[in-house]
Amino acid sequence: MRRSALLLATLAAVSALATAQVPPELSGVLARLQPDERRRIEGQAAQWAAWPRAERRAFAARARDWDALPLAERRRRREAWAAWSALPAAERIRLRAEAARVAALPPAEQAALRAKFDALDASAARGWMLGPALGADYPRLQPLLAQVPPTQRADLLRTLRAMTPLQRVDLAVLVQRTPPTDRERLRRELVSTSEANRAAWLQLSLER
Repeated sequence: MRRSALLLATLAAVSALATAQVPPELSGVLARLQPDERRRIEGQAAQWAAWPRAERRAFAARARDWDALPLAERRRRREAWAAWSALPAAERIRLRAEAARVAALPPAEQAALRAKFDALDASAARGWMLGPALGADYPRLQPLLAQVPPTQRADLLRTLRAMTPLQRVDLAVLVQRTPPTDRERLRRELVSTSEANRAAWLQLSLER
């Protein structure tokens, strides 16, 4: 059974918990789940049960459309959604406003902007997924962001977003001067340096 179809069946089954209509095999699965995961599924089931029939049908249609997409496209959309969710609220507001502005442009201008974006190399295009604050700086900072352990990535991005554009320019110079073997040390020092001391740390590091 496809994942979306399984999710629909699970939600429908869990929503019947109160009336003891859950198939025994599904009850066994739910009982083995971690408490947080079980609560998440039960919450989704409660939401599903509260939806009008038309909304359930619309959700089921979207699920079928999703399953029909190629795997590569589903991965691309998941990655884009994860990147969007990780953006600070202020940047999401800014991007929504920019999207509205672009949508109001004549079709020819929209096509020109799309062509300009499509002409970017893959690395630069992916960099814009970090949002407007870091997207323009990504090509210069990419060596610092490459191969960052997942547990460290959020702290690094938070630090970079807190820096001024000029500080990121200085950091990019420092990144280019730093051998690949020393970039992990550079990341640790950057993240551990307080915002108040960051400008001085950058200056001192550039003067070494």
